Amino acid sequence: MKVRDVMVETPAYCASDMNLGTAVEILWTFNCGFLPVVDSQMKVTGVITDRDICVALGTRNRLPGEITVGEVNSGKVYSCKPNDDIRAALATMSAQKVRRLPVVDADGKLLAILSLDDIILHAQVRDTSHPLDISSEDVMNTLKYVCAPYLPAVVRGKTAAA
Repeated sequence: MKVRDVMVETPAYCASDMNLGTAVEILWTFNCGFLPVVDSQMKVTGVITDRDICVALGTRNRLPGEITVGEVNSGKVYSCKPNDDIRAALATMSAQKVRRLPVVDADGKLLAILSLDDIILHAQVRDTSHPLDISSEDVMNTLKYVCAPYLPAVVRGKTAAA
């Protein structure tokens, strides 16, 4: 299975000079939690998540209209291409601990979005009649890696009341 078989080809995106209020409006309108940040040629220069916005607004004494996307996004871009194997995209998600990837062309221009949610919807229970499909096990292993740092630590043998 290739990334092109699963990706969402109508990606929402924003620019680095856009304010956070406008970025939130785009997230709301498109019902998503992730926006690639693009330049005037549609090349992906970064990403911003709903979490990035919440943390920025919670740690600055400024209004959303006063903070630009460029002040908040990290500028790190992990991406994939439409012809990449879906397992390669899952490997990138696992290694970088991200749930979504911009899908770009050879020049880095935004084409689509690939999310773990999209992959989960296409995953199959292991079945020999569909040997090329992504398995539920492949997706679950990726999800474990992505979520691992966010799971609370458990102290064995102690309770909250102790």
